[in-house]
Amino acid sequence: MHQLLVIAHVLGGLLTVFSSTFLLPIGWSLAVDDGTAGSFAIAGLVCLIAGALTWVGTRRFRRELLPRDGALLVVLGWVVMAGAASVPLMLELPALSFTDAYFEAMSALTTTGATVLAGLDTLPQAINIWRHALQWFGGMGIIVLAVAILPLLGVGGRQLYMAETPGPMKESRLTPRIAQTAKYLWLLYALLTVACILSLRAVGLDWYDAVCHAFSATALGGFSNRDASVSAFDSPAMEAVLAIFMMLAALNFTTHFLALRQRTLRVYVRDTEVFAVWTAILASCLLLSVYLWVVGVYPEFAQAVRYAGFNTISLATSSGYMSTDYDRWPIFAPMWMLCLAAIGSSARSTGGGIKMMRVLILLKQTGLELRRMVHPRAVTPLTLSGHVIDKRVVLAVLGYMLLYGMTLVVLVFLMMFTGLDFVTAVSGAMACLNNTGPGLNLLGPTFNYAPLSDLQTWLFAFAMLAGRLELLTVFVLFTPGFWRR
Repeated sequence: MHQLLVIAHVLGGLLTVFSSTFLLPIGWSLAVDDGTAGSFAIAGLVCLIAGALTWVGTRRFRRELLPRDGALLVVLGWVVMAGAASVPLMLELPALSFTDAYFEAMSALTTTGATVLAGLDTLPQAINIWRHALQWFGGMGIIVLAVAILPLLGVGGRQLYMAETPGPMKESRLTPRIAQTAKYLWLLYALLTVACILSLRAVGLDWYDAVCHAFSATALGGFSNRDASVSAFDSPAMEAVLAIFMMLAALNFTTHFLALRQRTLRVYVRDTEVFAVWTAILASCLLLSVYLWVVGVYPEFAQAVRYAGFNTISLATSSGYMSTDYDRWPIFAPMWMLCLAAIGSSARSTGGGIKMMRVLILLKQTGLELRRMVHPRAVTPLTLSGHVIDKRVVLAVLGYMLLYGMTLVVLVFLMMFTGLDFVTAVSGAMACLNNTGPGLNLLGPTFNYAPLSDLQTWLFAFAMLAGRLELLTVFVLFTPGFWRR
């Protein structure tokens, strides 16, 4: 009970911080006079009061977070904040059920990009700004932002940061202080977003379209304010800008920080993961371009490069934008892109999926095991980018991969049990677990998740949360040992 009160205290602080995010849609609504400011004000005020009362009421239980506290707080934080974020959606869209509103909010905060909404082109601007802002906050992690503020509330944030930050090697820090690390990460994230907004403006988008797509591009979320997504603009220049920023956002933000601090691009060259991510994505772009051209989907190679290139980058980085209905392509191409979404992002990026770092560690470990069969007495450490990888990290990666495979298989069978066909079940499970968004068939890029039953919607919402928090943080809560004193 005492542990839960400690969690409640910090959760109250997080909700208080989160209430400030409602100021953006309130300001936008007032600027364009779309009539939604009142709903956002009500939701923000409720969030502020609930958070403040919880924080004050449990103040005497304040203490430094333990590892188990971090895991529980992160999961509860995302669950509660998704609930708070769904309030203005229900107030402004009365036909939207709580299940669908919660799914939309969870999809946004986890940067999945799966939507249950139609008629995006005609929604009030502030609603779309809110959806995209949620993706932006969730991209780097609203909780990481709170870690920078937690010291002001008298609570240390190291365990919270460790639980939320994506990637297998969470101990590495940019700076000696966790709060300072979080601030630097957010500064980089904000600068990248501003650059994306200005670039989209330069290629002809208005401020509304530019802000929406810059928020979702740097978050690798894939939301759009158009039902037809990026295809509604039919702009090669826009697609090129988004592709560049998606590729940048898919890289480790630690690498970006080091490159800026050292003022050299050699940091990217020395990073094995950067090379692997970009090689996998660009090679797949070329492969699918040639494939679609050869099989006759596109009569001109340049056209194949444009559509295969953009959509491959979009899915590989777990964004989920769509510039054409790739569900009409031969099944090899979209399935390749969906599988690529699992490995197309770096650790400590805004992307979803397994992360390329884990794949490299597994490949290296497999190579070492094969070498030991030939030279049983050889002692060779596992290294990446010149750094020795601790055995605990290797074991954690192996455990994660097993859990990932089991979760995916169970989710697919549950979806087929509830009535979905095989292709829809597999693609939907992969899209939600990898935080990609669109799947295939009934969940294809020209459809959405609205036709799903409530049970299917909640299962996919759980998959999005588990995928965003890298499975272990979520599933550890279901182990008996976690709750023992």
